[in-house]
Amino acid sequence: MKYDVIIIGAGPGGIFSAYEMMKLDPSKKIAVFEAGNVLEERKCPIDGKKIKSCVGCDPCAIMRGFGGAGAFSDGKYNITNDFGGTLHEFIGRDTAIELMEYVDEINCSHGGAGTKMYSTTDSPLKKKCMQNKLKLLDASVRHLGTDINYIVLGNLYDELKDKVDFFFRTMIEGIEKTDGGYRVESKDGSWEGEKCIISVGRSGSKWMEDICGRMGIQTKSNRVDLGVRVELPAVIFEDITNELYEGKIVYRTEKFEDKVRTFCMNPNGIVVTENTNGIVTVNGHSFEDEGKKTENTNFALLVAKHFSEPFKDSNEYGESIARLSNMLGGGVIVQRFGDLERGRRSVQKRIDEGNVRPTLQATPGDLSLVLPKRLLDGIIEMIYALDKIAPGVANDDTLLYGVEVKFYNMEVLLDEDLMTKYEGLYIIGDGSGVTHSLSHASASGIYVARRIIEKEADRS
Repeated sequence: MKYDVIIIGAGPGGIFSAYEMMKLDPSKKIAVFEAGNVLEERKCPIDGKKIKSCVGCDPCAIMRGFGGAGAFSDGKYNITNDFGGTLHEFIGRDTAIELMEYVDEINCSHGGAGTKMYSTTDSPLKKKCMQNKLKLLDASVRHLGTDINYIVLGNLYDELKDKVDFFFRTMIEGIEKTDGGYRVESKDGSWEGEKCIISVGRSGSKWMEDICGRMGIQTKSNRVDLGVRVELPAVIFEDITNELYEGKIVYRTEKFEDKVRTFCMNPNGIVVTENTNGIVTVNGHSFEDEGKKTENTNFALLVAKHFSEPFKDSNEYGESIARLSNMLGGGVIVQRFGDLERGRRSVQKRIDEGNVRPTLQATPGDLSLVLPKRLLDGIIEMIYALDKIAPGVANDDTLLYGVEVKFYNMEVLLDEDLMTKYEGLYIIGDGSGVTHSLSHASASGIYVARRIIEKEADRS
C-alpha cells in the first residue's frame, strides 16, 4: 500500500497532523503507525490493591498508544511561548500562539468545552512572587483533566478512524529514502509514502537517536530535568491553584544560581508512576470529576541540567539517577521533608502518623542517597522560597517522591518547516526536541500539515 503521508506516532503531534490534513484535503491517503494500543485498550494494571507497582508491561499503557504519553496526563494545554518548547523560534511567536489557540478550539469542540481556561494576566501573585525572589511565568492554560482529556482523544479518534489508516502495536524499525518518497518497515511488513512525519514523543528518544544516526541527520544535546514530586494538603496551595490552576514559578538558587521550577501542578490530584525505557519514575494526574478529587495537591520541582564535551548524553545521566532510585526503593522513593532536613530516611510509621496521606504506594527512603547534593540543595531552597508565598509548603509532613525525570530528545536539525535535510521528511512534537508540551506538540503537527498542503498547492 502506498500512502500520500505516513505518520509515525499517534501522540498529540501525529493526531493533530492527521486531523488537519484530513480537514484540508479529505482525498489524502494517510497512515498512522503506533507502537502502542488503541485508546480503549490502554489500561495500566496498577490498581493500588492487588498490583501496587509497575510490572513492566510491553508496551507501557501509560507511555504508548493513541494519545501518546499525554493521554493519561492531567490534560493541561498551556498557551504561551515562555515555556513548553522553542517552536516559536522556527515558525514565529504570533504563529505559534495562533496555532495553540486553534488546538484549544479543536479540543473544546471535541468534548472540552465545559472546562476552564486560567490565565496569569493581572494576577496579584506576580508581585508576591517578585517580592520573594520568585518569578511567575506568563501563560493561559486550559485544564481538561485526565478524564475529559480521555474523552477528547476518544472523540478525535472516532472522527479519524474511518478516514485514516491506523496501525496499532506496529513498531517501525527503519525508514528508507526511496525515489518516490519513503519506505517504513516493521517486523510485520513495509509501507511506502510520498511524505513521512515522525512524531514519536519522549518515549521514542532512543529510537529517534538511532534513526538520526542511521540517516545522517544532525542532532545536538538537549537538557534533562531532574527533581522530585511534592505532595501536600490542597488547602496550602489553594490560593494559587484556585486562581491560576497551575502556576509556573521559577527560583534562582543563592548557592549555585541554578534555576528550579515548579512543573505539572495537580490540585486535588494523585501521584502516579511512569515507565520510560524500563525505568520507573514519578508523575502526577488530576481530574475534573469532583468524585475523583483528593485532599492533596502535587507538583514537581525540577532542575534543568545541560552537558557538553566530553559527556553530552543528558538523558543517560537522568536514567542513571532514576536507576539508582529504582535499585534502592524497588521503584519510587518517598520521604517526608522533615526527615530529609534531619538527615534521616523516612519510615512507614512516621509517614502514617503525618498529616499528608500519600496517594501513591511508594517505598519510604532517603532521597539524599539518590539525588546529587547540588540538585537537592536547590530543591530545598525552592521549598523554603515557596513557603513564603504559600505557608506550609516547608512543613515536616510534606512528602517528596523521587525521582521525577523529564527526558528531552536530542534536538534535531530542522528548517523553518520542521523538515530535515531530506525533502518530505518532517520531525514534530517532543520527539524533535523542539517541543516539550501537549500544546506545542499539537501545534507543530498542525503547522506541518498546513505546510505540506500549501507546498502542494504552490506546485500545482
